Parts: sequence; structure tokens; C-alpha cells
Amino acid sequence: MTRRLLLSYLSLTLLVLLCLEVPFGYVYARGQMSRFTGNGQQAVVMLAEVLEEKVERRTVTDLPELVASFARRTRSHVTVVDSQGKLLTDSRNALPAGADLSTQPDIAAALRNRSNSGTRQDPALDEAAFVATVPGASGATVRCVVRTSFPLTTVTSKVHDAWLALAAVGLGVLAAVALIALALARWITRPVRALEHATTQLADGTLKDLPATDLGPPELRRLAASFVRTATRLQHLLKAQHAFASEASHQLKTPLTALRLRLENFEPYLDPRARPSLDEAVDEVERLSRMVHGLLALARLENAATTPEATDLDSVVADRAAVWTAFAGEHYVDIAVAGPKTGRVRAIPGALDQIIDNLLSNALRVSPPETTITLATAWASGAPGTVELHVTDQGPGMTEEQRRRAFDRFWRASDADHEGTGLGLPIVKQLARASGGEVTLQAAPGGGLNAVVRLRTADTHRTAHPRRPRSTMRARQGAVPPLPSPPHAAMPYPTGSSEAAGPGGDRVAGRSGAARRG
Repeated sequence: MTRRLLLSYLSLTLLVLLCLEVPFGYVYARGQMSRFTGNGQQAVVMLAEVLEEKVERRTVTDLPELVASFARRTRSHVTVVDSQGKLLTDSRNALPAGADLSTQPDIAAALRNRSNSGTRQDPALDEAAFVATVPGASGATVRCVVRTSFPLTTVTSKVHDAWLALAAVGLGVLAAVALIALALARWITRPVRALEHATTQLADGTLKDLPATDLGPPELRRLAASFVRTATRLQHLLKAQHAFASEASHQLKTPLTALRLRLENFEPYLDPRARPSLDEAVDEVERLSRMVHGLLALARLENAATTPEATDLDSVVADRAAVWTAFAGEHYVDIAVAGPKTGRVRAIPGALDQIIDNLLSNALRVSPPETTITLATAWASGAPGTVELHVTDQGPGMTEEQRRRAFDRFWRASDADHEGTGLGLPIVKQLARASGGEVTLQAAPGGGLNAVVRLRTADTHRTAHPRRPRSTMRARQGAVPPLPSPPHAAMPYPTGSSEAAGPGGDRVAGRSGAARRG
């Protein structure tokens, strides 16, 4: 902004200088030339009168000395011819005496008693000159003709000196304006720079340097004061929301757990016909617990200011596929890992684990037995430095309308199972965005759904190489007992998984393969 202000001041000053100095320079040059030609014309007329009198009295012997003296004083070239156009004298002896010059246009016009003047090249002077040809006449009788060439070196030198002086003055004015404009621009932009710095800090969630409210123009002072009030209130609100997200889980966990225990304690005393209602009540309590934990996870994501770090995608994919093998085995579902080695990608700590856990949880809930869930990595086509992670199932899939609304909070398809919270995919989307990437849902070839997560690579020098299949993890097992929750890596955004639940907060054990995503 400082450079733009400085450039605007200098441009305006330069325009003013051009409007003033250029016309002045042209007027000065024309005035000098007019004065020079007028003086030369007058001098030639006076010389012609003197020479005409000499010729009339037939005292031409002293003509060469008189002409030479005039030429020395004026630094000119003088040629004098008689009434017949014969050369009488030449100050530079460029022509032989008696040479006939009557055929030359200016001499011929002067012999007819008409003066002639103009600027042209003089061979004797070897430069441009003002040439004035004047007849020496008494009345209509022309007795001689005087042609004088005045070199233009003197006048052009004066004009050039004037242009140089104007240029020097202009540069001096520009330099002075630049110094003044720089000081003024820095005074104006200092509060703007302070606001920019403070805004950057506020966006990172750590505003430490509040902008000064007593610097710069009054308008910027008021803007800085308004920003300080707004930033202070935003910080207060963010701290309050962060405190709520940190404390709400502890405050809500105890009453929900106590409510579930009380409901389960009713079981021995209930009529067998009321037990289905009790089971439904316990399930609703569990769903409420998962929903609360999901909302808290989203709140932590929105309030966090974690910077993406380099994370080994291949290791995370292999680790989460191994963890989910037992859960997939309960449904007679295979988990396959394929694709090239992609190396490290940019992601916030723990984000990849949760993204894969949520997507696998959703895929497993809709995958029929004897099908395969594929975890595949690939280099994004047409986007250098971008890696894609595909989680593809062979379930019923989703319509285009359902895929468009799947990332809305609490949205579930009309035929979805009632234990889903509708927060798994919003959490995935928030994690991908916080990591500088994106997630989309696509129809898988042959049916099913393909969840695509795009992330930037941390190793920018890596180039795409041909895809090669990786080892395939066969997850199908025989009848196995229900397993506890899979062990999670240390993550800053817990999703509050309940027993036999995936990291997205949705239970997967014992669910029907035909269930839709929540």
C-alpha cells in the first residue's frame, strides 16, 4: 500500500511537471529561434544597404574586407553577387570569384527584388544554418544580393541547456515529493499494517499485539478502535466456547452414564413385555452420548488453531486397516489396501486417523457380507502435489441428492438406521479443511460409494509414479465374539466412541449391512 500511495503521488507530480515544463520549454525554444532569426535578418538587411551603396559608388575594392569583418563578428558565411548574379566576394572563399549564381533559387528571387530566408544545410559551414538572402536595392533597381548563413549551434545550445535545466528542476521536485510522500504514506499505512498483523494473529487464534488507536488519520484511528473492541469480544467468545467444549464432556458424561446404569438396573424388575422398550431407551441414551461427543468434537475442531504437519499417509492407512480388520471380520467383510506409496501429506495431528476411522465406520455399516472395502491411495490427476485417499465400499450407494446433503450436520437418509448421529461426515469434512484439503463423495463403479479425500503432499519434490498394488489385508474371519472399541492413536479431537463403536461415534458391531449412512 505504501508503494501504491508513493506511486500515485509521484505520478500526479510528474503529470503536473509535464504540463508546466513541456509547454514552457517549447515556448522558450520558439522565442530563442524567433529572436535569433529576427536579429540575423536585420543584420543582413543593414549589411545589404551598406554594400549596395558601395556598389553604386563603384567602390567595391573594400567589399571583401567589409564582408570578412561582418562574417567574423557574426560567425556566419556571407556571399555577395552583383546585379547579374556574378560572385563579387565570399567570406570563406568557397566559390571562385566571378562564378555565376543567378540560377540558384534564392539568388534568382533576390535579383527580382524579393527577400528570401529559411533553415537549411550550408556546405561551407557543414551544419544547419539560418540562411537569409536580401537584395541591395534602391527602389526597383537591384545592384547586389547578399546571402548570409548563420549557424544554429548557438541557439540550439541555449535550447538544450534550457531543457536540461527544466529536467534538473523536475527531478529535484520529484525527489522532494518522493521524500514527503514516503513519510506521508508510511504515516497513513502504519495503522493499516498494525491492523493486518493483528488480523493475522486473530485468525490464528492468538491475538497478542493489539493495534494502536492513536496513530494515523482519524478514520483509521476509529477503525483501529472498532477492531480492538470487536477482537476483544471475539476472543472472549472464543475462550468461552473453548471452555465449554473442554468442560461439557466432563459435565455431560456423568449424568448420561448414570442414566444408562439406572435404566439397565430396571431390567430384573420389568415385565418381559417391557424389555424391548427398555432396550430402545438404552439405545437412545447411547445415541445421545455419541451425538454430544460428536458436537464437542466439531466444536474443538472449529476452535482449534493447529497447524498442519507432515504425516506419513501410507503408515496411517496400514495402521487403521489393521485396527479395523476385526470389526470388518464380524460382518464377513474384507478390507483391501491398494495404490502407490505416496509418502507424507499435510494434515493436522491425528486428523488422518479420524478421517479414515469415520469413513471406514460408515462403509462398514452399509457393506453386505462377502464384499470388500478398499482403501486406495493415488496421485491426483491434473493437480501436482496432491494425493487422493479413496475409501470405496460395495454397498447400496447414495443418490446424487443424498451425496450433496451428506455433509450437513445431523442429516440422515430417510431409511438410515436410527443409531447414526449424522455427524461423522461433517467431522471428516472439517478435518480435511483444517488440513488444507477437501473431501467429496462419488458413485463407485459397479455400485457403492467412493469417498475421496484430497490432501497436499508434504514432500513437494516427489513426482507421481505408476500405481502398483500394495499388500491386501484380508479381514474376513469366522464367527468371532464382539470386540471392544479399536485402540485409537492419541488425537486432540476425540469423537467419544462408545463400546463396539468406530472412531466416528457410530456403533458397527451387529449392524445390518443394508443400513444407510447416518
